[in-house]
This record gives sequence, C-alpha cells and structure tokens, in this order.
Amino acid sequence: MTTETPSKISADEFNQIIIAELPWAASLNIAMDNMQAGKVIMRLPYHQDSVRPGGTISGPHMMLLADACMYGVVLSLLGPVKLAVTTNLNINFLRKPRESDLIAEGRIIKLGKRLAVMEVSIHSESEDKLVAHTTGTYSIPPLNGK
Repeated sequence: MTTETPSKISADEFNQIIIAELPWAASLNIAMDNMQAGKVIMRLPYHQDSVRPGGTISGPHMMLLADACMYGVVLSLLGPVKLAVTTNLNINFLRKPRESDLIAEGRIIKLGKRLAVMEVSIHSESEDKLVAHTTGTYSIPPLNGK
C-alpha cells in the first residue's frame, strides 16, 4: 500500500488561479480535477468552438491543456510560484479525439532547483486511448531569493 504525498495547493486553489490569472484557460472552462504532489488530472470541456476543419479538436487547444497541466504539476510540488514558465513543450498528436471532454494526466519526471521536466498524456473522456502525448520543461525562479 502506497500513500500519496499531498499537493502544495488544492485543486480548488488551482482553479481559482485559472479564473484570476489565466484568462486564456478560464475562457475555455479548463479545470483541475485532482492534484497530488507531482501528479495532476485536468479537464478541457468539449465545445464546438474547439473543433477545427475535419471535425477534430484543434492542436492548439490540446497544447493549451497540456501546458496548463504542466503548470499544475509544478504548483503541486512548489506551491503558488507565479513566475514558473514553460521553456520547452513537445507534443505528439496520436489520433483524432472523440467529441467529448479531453482529460490530461500530468506527472513529474524530474524536479531540480531551476527546471522541472514533465509529461502529459491526453485522452478523450469517452475513450482510454491516447490522443496526444506531451513532454515539457518549466523554468523555476529562485525560491526565497536564493
């Protein structure tokens, strides 16, 4: 039996950060479903405005979900660090998502003093097959002035 390490902030606190400080995510009703230290689950509700020609959810919307998810992973480990920023994001689009909410599961790969490396797996809520896989790096500002 393993015990999970609690997140430095709650899912509700992260959702408040989205509303107050991430209008690009709030406008799409993106939300944190679950946060544990180094592992988070986010949701991008399906909306017709997210669909591109060809009837699939657009790549930029999936990238937005992945990036917000990585930010959640960082905050789950460090608490509210406003200046943690994306320095690298690589995404592989694997298959056409279903017309349903997208679920992103993010996890830490390595947390250092200045960089956090993460991965995010995205699938349609109605299906477990991956629709996209993302790896990324966040730059972490000096904490406590050090």
